[in-house]
Amino acid sequence: MMKTLYLIGGTMGVGKTTVCRELKRMLPNAVFLDGDWCWDMHPFTVNQETRRMVMNNICACLNNFLKCSVLENVIFGWVMHEQSISDEILSRLDTDNCKIVSVSLTCTEEALRIRLQKDIDAGIRTPDILERSAARLPLYEKLNTVKIDTTEMDAKRTALKILSLVI
Repeated sequence: MMKTLYLIGGTMGVGKTTVCRELKRMLPNAVFLDGDWCWDMHPFTVNQETRRMVMNNICACLNNFLKCSVLENVIFGWVMHEQSISDEILSRLDTDNCKIVSVSLTCTEEALRIRLQKDIDAGIRTPDILERSAARLPLYEKLNTVKIDTTEMDAKRTALKILSLVI
């Protein structure tokens, strides 16, 4: 059976998780892995050891999903702001009999700030996210991915746009 692996990247707050959840609902026999779940720790620590750990966790989970006969569609969402990140992940996966759909979600900086501010106001994110996320936004233009501007699109419409890439 041919499987499809969806790699959904984008800066923090662009809507990756919401779009991935929508995709999971739309696709048959689908699973969603959010890369952030693979190092959801407190205090959040980014160093060489934790970077290795998160990549090992991500690749182990994705390979297990790809090997599972029940699953046809594997959806992975993470920041992936450098080509080397998705390249390393793909190099460590068994993608035989697998179509790969690699997408970067983008939006205007104004839309990004509005979305993030809602999360800040709700206590979901801290204010420092505004500058960190905005700084990563232009990095996605350099990647070998299909870019989808989500500024004027809700999650369902964005998911449908991603699905149209597979046909």
